[in-house]
Amino acid sequence: MTIAALNWGELSPEKFLAEYWQKKPLLIKQAFKNFKDTIPADELAGLAMEAEIESRIVSVDNKGNWQVDHGPFEDFSQYGEENWTLLVQAVNNWSRPTNSLLQPFAFIPRWRIDDVMVSFSTPNGGVGAHLDQYDVFIIQGSGKRRWQVGAPNKALSTLLPHPDLKQVSAFEPLIDEITEAGDLLYIPPNHPHNGVSIENSVNFSIGFQAPSSQELWSSFADKLIDNNLGELRFSDTARKVTDSSTLISKADQQQLKAFMLEQLEDTALFEQFIGQYLTQSHHALELLMPVNEIDADKLADILSEPEILFMPVSGLKAAITSEAEITLFLNGDSFPIDKQSLPLAELLAEQSPLTTNQVKSFNSCLKNTQLLTSVLNKGYWYIE
Repeated sequence: MTIAALNWGELSPEKFLAEYWQKKPLLIKQAFKNFKDTIPADELAGLAMEAEIESRIVSVDNKGNWQVDHGPFEDFSQYGEENWTLLVQAVNNWSRPTNSLLQPFAFIPRWRIDDVMVSFSTPNGGVGAHLDQYDVFIIQGSGKRRWQVGAPNKALSTLLPHPDLKQVSAFEPLIDEITEAGDLLYIPPNHPHNGVSIENSVNFSIGFQAPSSQELWSSFADKLIDNNLGELRFSDTARKVTDSSTLISKADQQQLKAFMLEQLEDTALFEQFIGQYLTQSHHALELLMPVNEIDADKLADILSEPEILFMPVSGLKAAITSEAEITLFLNGDSFPIDKQSLPLAELLAEQSPLTTNQVKSFNSCLKNTQLLTSVLNKGYWYIE
């Protein structure tokens, strides 16, 4: 399924990034002409029945009492016909048409995007006014929804109507509109927002990953520990006599800080860490590992068939780094690349389906063959 190009109107990706990205919310009416849901509501409900897929239902009764139930679900009849929302995380990992919703946002690096959450809401369904710590694009699918979006406001109170539901107090909206199929809403971090369904409706929320400094430092420390790095002890061979034995001097502090940062300044190490960290999926993937491992001879046999497609699994995160050494990263795994195999690595990172003839054109090079068999055996790519 191919998604139509994003209709920016008087805007452009460059203008959007300069004027709106992480600055102020934006609603683009009919950003996608003739938009159709990429997944039917009953198929979304089916995903919510799977244990490995994160899902929840948020509901509110006529007295304003909120309830949150976590999947997997066996039945939805108890929820009635209004006042509830089903939210399913990382639907793009299981629905290739939903994964194609990322195409119009390729002006932002793929590593920055987390997943596509899909919600189905009955009339008056929603999760209440809240704010997120990350950017989100929301594409309105079928049905209509009223969206209100405000500006950051430290005076807003945090509300916990349920232990699993964090909301905020009422806010003054900058945007107060009814969205219809194909409308696109952009909400920057920390902007309060509230969406209430007018009728049965579907929303596609493209959420971005924004790691905290704490998360990055913690994961980098784990990398050092896992690889037995950073074991060198601090030394100060140029030590001078101190005027005060109780003082941690500015010079000592600077030396200790430089000592700690030495590992970060190791470009090869940092590239390995950041490539693995940023491409690691936060949600389950439908990996398709072959029953029998594919080697060079097996690949040659496969390529004797004329009509074969080599496909990436849906939702796969991929990236390439090239400052220290060229490396392809897929779902947190790293594959060293040289200039000869770079064209193939770029196609793999772009997740373009590969035909038999395309693969044959690469397979005359041993390093390409090794790369192809590696990604196939890992289950990141499969033969259709």
